Amino acid sequence: MQKTIRKDAPRVQNTRKPRSTGDRVFDWCVYILLALVLVIILYPLYFVLIASFSDPLEVIAGNVSFLPVRANLESYRLVFKNSQVMTGYRNTILYTLAGTSLNILMSICAAYPLSRPKLKGKGFGLAMMVFTMFFSGGMIPTYIIISDLGILDTFWVMILPTALSVYNVMIMRTFFSTSIPRELEEAAVVDGASHLRILGSVILPLSKPILAVMVLYYAVSHWNSYFNALLYLSDQNRYPLQLILRAILIQNQASEESFSEIGNTYNRMLLSETMKYALIIVSCVPVLILYPFLQKYFVQGVMIGSVKG
Repeated sequence: MQKTIRKDAPRVQNTRKPRSTGDRVFDWCVYILLALVLVIILYPLYFVLIASFSDPLEVIAGNVSFLPVRANLESYRLVFKNSQVMTGYRNTILYTLAGTSLNILMSICAAYPLSRPKLKGKGFGLAMMVFTMFFSGGMIPTYIIISDLGILDTFWVMILPTALSVYNVMIMRTFFSTSIPRELEEAAVVDGASHLRILGSVILPLSKPILAVMVLYYAVSHWNSYFNALLYLSDQNRYPLQLILRAILIQNQASEESFSEIGNTYNRMLLSETMKYALIIVSCVPVLILYPFLQKYFVQGVMIGSVKG
């Protein structure tokens, strides 16, 4: 049976007002401004990319602007042939994986209890944690403590001193307090679930956005970390990639092993110039690969606490 449409039925009118010329001009101005900002931000990375593929003499002469000049893969060949660079790459991956796992575990263990409204002494605990964000013992006392703990110049010195970030704990605590429905927790309590079961079966499955943001924050921090290695590591076999990259960028030289095939000092200097750019690209690739997988959670996670009600 076909439905009949009454001729006198009221028609739904489009109440959207047409945009004025001034609004369209403003939109185009915003788009142009954003495009300029995007170019300003992306061009340095693009220049590093094309410079890493270009002839070193052309890079030093300033002839590389938009496209690689006399493209070659010599710099990347030297990077991946250098055992010191590859050892640093391996160490950085291990530091990042182990450090991020410990960071997430410690943050959850600290944030969940602090998000419970009935926790006794919660205010004092929060005050002590916030206090450490403004005051610290200093570099020398920290070095003495690390030395007394026996982790100086070991794998753990790159992980344990940064096992917990108070700022990230506060973000995660806010998420647990404001974004998880209390009714779900109350239902789990009625069913006889313990706090550990509630955390594992109710809280964490609903906390993917904040966990993704924390993984990104901690992983990038470990991947870019070099200062702790500079202070606490003396064995070059434990150096992270960033410390090796720092040595090349600042000292403008590479290891003799990398350039053992190159005859004179001038050619070594030329290749070290493009090798710096190749190392930057190599060190950035893992983070650039990781971000797209976490991007869908990133905006939701960083907006935690910004909207109430």
